[in-house]
Amino acid sequence: MVKTALFGMLLILVCYFSFLFFTDYAKAAKEGKLEKTSFSKLGAVGFITNFFDTLGIGSFSPTTALLKGFKLSKDRTLPGTLNVACTIPVVIEALIFITVIKVDSLTLFSMLAAATVGAVIGAGIVSKLDEKKVEIGMGVALLVVAVIMLAQQLNLMPSGGDAIGLAGTKLVIAVIANFILGALMTLGIGLYAPCMALVFALGMSPKVAFPIMMGSCAFLMPAASAKFVKEGAYDRKASMAITIFGAIGVLIAAYIVKSLPLNILKWLVLVVIVYTSIVMFKSASKKKVENA
Repeated sequence: MVKTALFGMLLILVCYFSFLFFTDYAKAAKEGKLEKTSFSKLGAVGFITNFFDTLGIGSFSPTTALLKGFKLSKDRTLPGTLNVACTIPVVIEALIFITVIKVDSLTLFSMLAAATVGAVIGAGIVSKLDEKKVEIGMGVALLVVAVIMLAQQLNLMPSGGDAIGLAGTKLVIAVIANFILGALMTLGIGLYAPCMALVFALGMSPKVAFPIMMGSCAFLMPAASAKFVKEGAYDRKASMAITIFGAIGVLIAAYIVKSLPLNILKWLVLVVIVYTSIVMFKSASKKKVENA
C-alpha cells in the first residue's frame, strides 16, 4: 500500500514537472532561444553519467565535470541544469529499486519527504544566486563529495549493518540529515554519496541505500526542478539531451549490465571531482579580480 501510494505521488510530481519542462523547451525552440551547443555531445554526457549513476556512483559531480570541462553549459545555470536534466532518469531508477529492494515503509517515506521539503526550500534560494556565488558553492560542494568518497574508498566510513528500517532517535537523525541533503542537492552537490554514508552510519543494510537515495532524489528533483524551470535558471538544450539519453543509460545499466567492477572508476571520478572543484574556485576568483 505504501509503495503504491509513493508511486502514485511520484507519478503526479513527474507529470507536473514534465509538463512545465517540455512546454518551456518547445516555447524556447519555437522562438529560437535554445543554446547553441551540440545536442549529440550533451546526449553522450547524459548517457555516460546516468549509466554509472544507476550503478551507484552518482551523476551530479561527473556531469558537472564534463559540462564544465568541455564548455557545454554556463556555470550560472549548472545547478538548475543538473536537477532538471537528471529528474526523469532518476525517477526511472527509483521506480526500479523501490520495487526490487525491501525497505521499511516509515523510514523510506519519512526520508523521502524530508529530502523533498529541503529541496523546495533550497531551489528557491539557489535559482536567484549570481554566477560567482554558484561557482563558490559548487566548488565547496564538490570538495565535500570528494572527502566522503575518499573516506569510503579508504574504508574509513561505517560499512553498514543489516537493518532495513529505523526507529526513535536514529529515524529523527535520518530525517533531519536528509532534509539538509535535499537542500544542498539544489546547489549541485549529489545526494548519493552523503546519503549512502548516512545509511551506513545508522547501521542499515548497504542495499537499502539504493531505494532511499534514489527515491529521495526522485521525489525532491521534480519539485526543485519545477522552480528552476519557472525561473529559467537552467540550460534547456543540455537538460533535454541529458534527459533523453540519460534515461536510455539507466535502462541499459539496470536491466542489461546490472553491475561492473567500479573501484578504479571511483578513484578516477574522485580525481575529476577535485579538479573540477579547483576550476570552479579559479573561475570565481577571476570574477573577483575583474570586479575589483
